[in-house]
Amino acid sequence: MPISESQAQAVLAKLVDPNTGKDFVATRSVKGLKVSGDAVTLEIELGYPGKSQFETIRRQAIEALKAAGASGATVTVRSKVVSHAVQRGVKLIPGIKNIIAVASGKGGVGKSTTAVNLALALAAEGASVGILDADIYGPSQPMMLGISGRPESKDGKSLEPMEAHGLQAISIGFLIDVDTPMVWRGPMVTQALEQLLKDTRWRDLDYLVVDLPPGTGDIQLTLAQKVPVTGAVIVTTPQDIALIDARKGLKMFEKVGIPILGVVENMSIHICPKCGHQSHIFGEGGGARMCKDYGTELLGHLPLDSAIREQADSGKPTLVSDPDGAVSAAYKAIARRCAVRIAESQKDMTAKFPNIVVQNT
Repeated sequence: MPISESQAQAVLAKLVDPNTGKDFVATRSVKGLKVSGDAVTLEIELGYPGKSQFETIRRQAIEALKAAGASGATVTVRSKVVSHAVQRGVKLIPGIKNIIAVASGKGGVGKSTTAVNLALALAAEGASVGILDADIYGPSQPMMLGISGRPESKDGKSLEPMEAHGLQAISIGFLIDVDTPMVWRGPMVTQALEQLLKDTRWRDLDYLVVDLPPGTGDIQLTLAQKVPVTGAVIVTTPQDIALIDARKGLKMFEKVGIPILGVVENMSIHICPKCGHQSHIFGEGGGARMCKDYGTELLGHLPLDSAIREQADSGKPTLVSDPDGAVSAAYKAIARRCAVRIAESQKDMTAKFPNIVVQNT
């Protein structure tokens, strides 16, 4: 007996996306559904980059449709990332759909390493991604990405982003000698951040990851007031002293109206490479407690592993050095969860509004 379109819809309404926890009909992911006899053709459009998930979702849909009576099912899975809402009164930047700020309350918690691997994980899942090193005093992304040289300027006004491992990147570190200290006051630093962001010719980015300096100072306030941020990720370690400052960073973003995408607990556990013994060197459960207190999501845990540090220092971060390893899988899961949180937020509709011109007639 041929399957009807309504039956196919009912089948798809029972299929839950493992990354969102919602069915594909409710999320309006089903596109171009066609039924011809007992053959079904459709597309599933994900609102987040999930290249590693395409085949699993495709098979899930095909098996369910065949179990419902379809003799054949042709299912295509793809991603489409769109711009989402930012702070009120702040305009989007041309060439960038979404900006993710990666922040920490204090230094030494692995924020920059997390930021670069998060950017690489989003790119590995099929997104077009850039990274902005906003730590003017201590830029580390040139070393982590293995980039040397100076960015070009084709028009004498703007900079072309540098490229490495499929990422577009810009940093003050590309413009100064590695041993030159930035002895600048706050206004100069914030101006440098704005110029790096707005005078770079970003090319059709789905996501720009901004690696912020630690703390809640001038750069963070400039970002909150003048940069269209879609959401913030807070990086912390489980220890109480780090969590105190991470909470301050989280509250700062809340006060300025930037959504918190979630918390990443770094250096969560150490596994001895010789005996396999597991140690919670910096304590246990701190990130989960913080998320419970502030009603946000724990995006994932990352281990304390010397390989992560060695790979970042070599200019080939974990997602490049060991793309199929367990740590890379953890970064990809965190990246997908960030992207899902963004996809579920309010879309930016300003591009659809007409320009209203008032003239004297």
